[in-house]
Amino acid sequence: MRIRCDVHNHTLYSRHAYSTIEENVRAAAEAGLELLGSADHFSGMLWPKVDGQPDLRDYQYFINYKAWPETWHGVRLLHGVEADIVDLEGHLYGWDTTLEAVHEWGSYGPRNLQEQALEQCDFVVASIHDQHVADGASLAQTTDMYVSALDHPQVLILGHVGRAGVPFDVDTVLLAAKERHKLIEINEASFAYPEVRPLCRDIAIRCAELGVSISVASDAHISTRIGRFPHVEALLDEIGFPEELVACRSAEAFLDALHRAIPSHRLDN
Repeated sequence: MRIRCDVHNHTLYSRHAYSTIEENVRAAAEAGLELLGSADHFSGMLWPKVDGQPDLRDYQYFINYKAWPETWHGVRLLHGVEADIVDLEGHLYGWDTTLEAVHEWGSYGPRNLQEQALEQCDFVVASIHDQHVADGASLAQTTDMYVSALDHPQVLILGHVGRAGVPFDVDTVLLAAKERHKLIEINEASFAYPEVRPLCRDIAIRCAELGVSISVASDAHISTRIGRFPHVEALLDEIGFPEELVACRSAEAFLDALHRAIPSHRLDN
């Protein structure tokens, strides 16, 4: 199976990644991709707080996404973020933080941080990076957490659930994604961890059995890995994964999936 979209990858903005957005776009073009969804971290792990509060200047990268071209080096470019799930209620980072809003001409009063950062975003990948958010939680609680994250109006994808280190009821979450027309990510970078490969495989098999659509991502943190999915492509071929359930099989298929999941998406306007 050939994958033509890479919808979760990182630039220098994420601090532990090493390439610029243009380097990633060029790599996408060289890999024959039709669409790149750049999804840097929207998370408390990147930037120190000032007097106990995030500094909005650290998030203007997202706020000025409109500066990016829609097509670059022949590749359709989408504005994504990978937002941390931060509690058992399924809230995403920044949900409880109010900061002075900014634009290129100055400030205009307080606004929610999450709303400001996501305003120019096409889609959100919701992921867990700190498994301690689920310390002491029951399987029902962690399952509800993922389902609640899926209910966020801009979340399109649940990111690398196979390696997050948080158990959940797989069928319940997958069926919730299917009901909401949202995607479960099969993440190439997860296959670097042998201990999580069996769970990633089981999730992919169950998606196929339940008719749940998936996204495919390199989770690249350097441009040389953009559009490279050898483990995922081999897995999908091995298990006979239905091509029609792979949203990343083409730019058209991914954009269709995006519009089904997020009918109010800004590209419709």
